[in-house]
Amino acid sequence: MKKLTNGPAEPPAASEPCNGDLSAQFHRALSVLAGKWKGDILWQLVERKRRFGELRQSIPGVTQYMLTTQLRDLEANGLVKRTVYPEVPPRVEYEMTPSAKALKPVFDELYRWAQEHGFPTSAQGTAQPKPQSGDAAKRESEPRKADRRSR
Repeated sequence: MKKLTNGPAEPPAASEPCNGDLSAQFHRALSVLAGKWKGDILWQLVERKRRFGELRQSIPGVTQYMLTTQLRDLEANGLVKRTVYPEVPPRVEYEMTPSAKALKPVFDELYRWAQEHGFPTSAQGTAQPKPQSGDAAKRESEPRKADRRSR
Protein backbone atom coordinates (compact mmCIF):
# COMPACT_ATOMS: atom_id res chain seq x y z
CA MET A 1 0.00 0.00 0.00
CA LYS A 2 1.22 3.54 -0.84
CA LYS A 3 2.14 5.98 1.85
CA LEU A 4 -0.33 8.89 1.65
CA THR A 5 1.23 11.49 3.90
CA ASN A 6 2.23 15.07 3.27
CA GLY A 7 5.82 14.49 4.32
CA PRO A 8 8.79 16.06 2.58
CA ALA A 9 9.09 15.13 -1.07
CA GLU A 10 12.21 13.54 -2.45
CA PRO A 11 14.68 16.18 -3.64
CA PRO A 12 15.11 16.38 -7.41
CA ALA A 13 18.11 14.74 -8.97
CA ALA A 14 21.21 16.94 -9.05
CA SER A 15 21.20 17.06 -12.85
CA GLU A 16 17.59 18.26 -13.03
CA PRO A 17 16.91 21.68 -11.49
CA CYS A 18 13.51 22.09 -9.92
CA ASN A 19 10.94 24.14 -11.77
CA GLY A 20 11.53 27.28 -9.69
CA ASP A 21 15.28 27.22 -10.35
CA LEU A 22 14.72 26.63 -14.05
CA SER A 23 12.29 29.53 -14.23
CA ALA A 24 14.66 31.81 -12.34
CA GLN A 25 17.56 30.87 -14.63
CA PHE A 26 15.42 31.50 -17.69
CA HIS A 27 14.37 34.94 -16.41
CA ARG A 28 17.97 35.85 -15.59
CA ALA A 29 19.05 34.87 -19.09
CA LEU A 30 16.24 36.91 -20.64
CA SER A 31 17.04 39.93 -18.50
CA VAL A 32 20.66 39.83 -19.71
CA LEU A 33 19.49 39.76 -23.34
CA ALA A 34 16.43 41.99 -22.99
CA GLY A 35 16.67 45.46 -24.41
CA LYS A 36 15.59 47.07 -27.63
CA TRP A 37 19.09 47.10 -29.13
CA LYS A 38 20.96 44.22 -27.45
CA GLY A 39 19.88 41.64 -30.01
CA ASP A 40 20.88 43.93 -32.87
CA ILE A 41 24.25 44.64 -31.28
CA LEU A 42 25.01 40.98 -30.71
CA TRP A 43 23.85 40.11 -34.24
CA GLN A 44 26.29 42.66 -35.65
CA LEU A 45 29.13 41.25 -33.55
CA VAL A 46 28.52 37.59 -34.45
CA GLU A 47 30.82 37.66 -37.46
CA ARG A 48 33.58 40.06 -36.41
CA LYS A 49 34.82 42.85 -34.15
CA ARG A 50 33.33 46.27 -34.80
CA ARG A 51 34.10 49.82 -33.83
CA PHE A 52 31.48 52.03 -32.20
CA GLY A 53 30.84 54.03 -35.39
CA GLU A 54 30.36 50.85 -37.41
CA LEU A 55 27.81 49.57 -34.91
CA ARG A 56 25.95 52.86 -34.91
CA GLN A 57 25.76 52.94 -38.71
CA SER A 58 24.69 49.32 -38.99
CA ILE A 59 21.79 49.64 -36.52
CA PRO A 60 19.23 52.09 -37.90
CA GLY A 61 17.47 54.18 -35.30
CA VAL A 62 19.83 53.65 -32.38
CA THR A 63 21.08 56.79 -30.70
CA GLN A 64 24.63 57.24 -29.49
CA TYR A 65 23.41 57.31 -25.89
CA MET A 66 21.40 54.08 -26.19
CA LEU A 67 24.17 52.26 -28.03
CA THR A 68 26.65 53.26 -25.32
CA THR A 69 24.24 52.22 -22.56
CA GLN A 70 23.46 48.85 -24.13
CA LEU A 71 27.13 48.12 -24.87
CA ARG A 72 28.06 48.90 -21.26
CA ASP A 73 25.30 46.60 -20.01
CA LEU A 74 26.39 43.78 -22.34
CA GLU A 75 29.98 44.28 -21.18
CA ALA A 76 28.95 44.21 -17.51
CA ASN A 77 27.11 40.93 -18.13
CA GLY A 78 30.15 39.36 -19.80
CA LEU A 79 28.74 39.16 -23.33
CA VAL A 80 30.81 41.87 -25.00
CA LYS A 81 34.50 42.64 -24.67
CA ARG A 82 35.64 46.23 -25.14
CA THR A 83 39.23 46.80 -26.22
CA VAL A 84 40.74 50.29 -26.09
CA TYR A 85 43.92 50.83 -28.09
CA PRO A 86 46.33 53.50 -26.78
CA GLU A 87 46.36 55.62 -29.92
CA VAL A 88 45.49 59.18 -30.77
CA PRO A 89 42.61 59.37 -31.47
CA PRO A 90 41.70 56.40 -29.29
CA ARG A 91 40.42 53.32 -31.11
CA VAL A 92 37.83 51.14 -29.38
CA GLU A 93 36.65 47.77 -30.67
CA TYR A 94 33.82 45.58 -29.46
CA GLU A 95 33.62 41.82 -29.84
CA MET A 96 31.59 38.95 -28.46
CA THR A 97 32.95 36.94 -25.58
CA PRO A 98 32.98 33.13 -25.81
CA SER A 99 29.79 32.94 -23.73
CA ALA A 100 28.04 35.28 -26.18
CA LYS A 101 29.39 33.33 -29.17
CA ALA A 102 27.59 30.33 -27.72
CA LEU A 103 24.36 32.18 -28.59
CA LYS A 104 25.03 31.92 -32.34
CA PRO A 105 22.90 28.74 -32.69
CA VAL A 106 20.07 30.61 -30.95
CA PHE A 107 20.33 33.46 -33.49
CA ASP A 108 20.44 30.96 -36.35
CA GLU A 109 17.36 29.20 -35.00
CA LEU A 110 15.49 32.51 -34.58
CA TYR A 111 16.29 33.35 -38.19
CA ARG A 112 15.06 29.92 -39.35
CA TRP A 113 11.89 30.27 -37.25
CA ALA A 114 11.16 33.69 -38.75
CA GLN A 115 11.54 32.28 -42.26
CA GLU A 116 9.24 29.33 -41.56
CA HIS A 117 6.52 31.31 -39.82
CA GLY A 118 5.96 34.20 -42.15
CA PHE A 119 8.66 36.73 -41.31
CA PRO A 120 10.72 36.67 -44.54
CA THR A 121 13.47 39.16 -45.17
CA SER A 122 12.78 42.02 -47.57
CA ALA A 123 15.04 40.34 -50.12
CA GLN A 124 12.61 37.43 -50.22
CA GLY A 125 9.58 39.54 -51.05
CA THR A 126 7.96 40.88 -47.94
CA ALA A 127 4.77 42.76 -48.51
CA GLN A 128 6.12 46.26 -48.88
CA PRO A 129 3.94 49.06 -50.20
CA LYS A 130 4.62 49.94 -53.79
CA PRO A 131 5.91 53.47 -54.28
CA GLN A 132 3.30 55.68 -55.89
CA SER A 133 3.66 58.72 -58.03
CA GLY A 134 2.96 62.04 -56.34
CA ASP A 135 -0.54 62.40 -57.88
CA ALA A 136 -1.63 58.86 -56.97
CA ALA A 137 -0.40 59.22 -53.41
CA LYS A 138 -2.20 62.57 -53.08
CA ARG A 139 -5.49 61.16 -54.41
CA GLU A 140 -5.28 58.16 -52.09
CA SER A 141 -4.67 60.30 -49.00
CA GLU A 142 -7.54 62.73 -49.69
CA PRO A 143 -10.42 60.47 -48.53
CA ARG A 144 -8.61 59.73 -45.29
CA LYS A 145 -8.41 63.42 -44.48
CA ALA A 146 -12.09 63.85 -45.21
CA ASP A 147 -12.98 60.88 -43.00
CA ARG A 148 -11.06 62.37 -40.06
CA ARG A 149 -12.83 65.73 -40.39
CA SER A 150 -16.30 64.16 -40.36
CA ARG A 151 -15.74 62.30 -37.07
